[in-house]
Amino acid sequence: MSPLDDTGHPVPVPDRVRRVVSIVPSLTETVAVSAPGLLAGATDWCTRPEGLDVPRVRGTKNPDLERIAELRPDVVLGNTEENRPADIEALRAAGVPVWMTEIRTVGEALASLRRMLAEACRIPVPGWLDEAARVWQDVTPGRRRAAVIPIWRRPWMVVGRDTFTGDVLSRLGVSNVYAGHPERYPQIPLGELNAAGADLAVLPDEPYRFTEDDGPEAFPGLDVALVSGRHLTWYGPSLVEAPAALSRRLDAARAY
Repeated sequence: MSPLDDTGHPVPVPDRVRRVVSIVPSLTETVAVSAPGLLAGATDWCTRPEGLDVPRVRGTKNPDLERIAELRPDVVLGNTEENRPADIEALRAAGVPVWMTEIRTVGEALASLRRMLAEACRIPVPGWLDEAARVWQDVTPGRRRAAVIPIWRRPWMVVGRDTFTGDVLSRLGVSNVYAGHPERYPQIPLGELNAAGADLAVLPDEPYRFTEDDGPEAFPGLDVALVSGRHLTWYGPSLVEAPAALSRRLDAARAY
């Protein structure tokens, strides 16, 4: 019987997996670090590990489906938030096995990656994943803050309900003022963001690259924490260092 991915879809992976194509940057890093040589293709946005040298298949939202099929993967790794259902359906219709992850909390990330590596990639669970579980179990929340978490500007978009990013921050003591919004990534006018009752703005460097010179000026009167998008939004080997790295940046938050 084929194993079931996070969405309950059976995925007909062989007993031994030799070729994996990933269309999600964090999953690409997960495989590349855990089983060097297994990765047969990745998106143009897959920047980790540094120096990754594999065939490219365009982006997460516009993957080159023909190129993916040409790479003859035993399995393609995707994510329900990052990839479009139409692309996944097209790959499956072409006979390409696709394993979909669905991750909205740290706990789900740890469990999903463990299953993906063991059941979709057919490899032993790596030590870094066990270490990530230990690190997050031992996290002590910092000073309680209420934050807005923009991910884009022009237009301004923020983290809303039921997101991995929101769960990461909540474990570190930061509550998301838009956690109750009906949308997961709502567009909110800047004036409303500044009047939302937050005392902190958390600005990651991806998907929009916020910097000291681009972003903090929009939030006068609020402390601003500039953080690594990889630590805030990626689920993979970065989970090991994320709590400490994010806590340092949150502790260093200041008004600009």
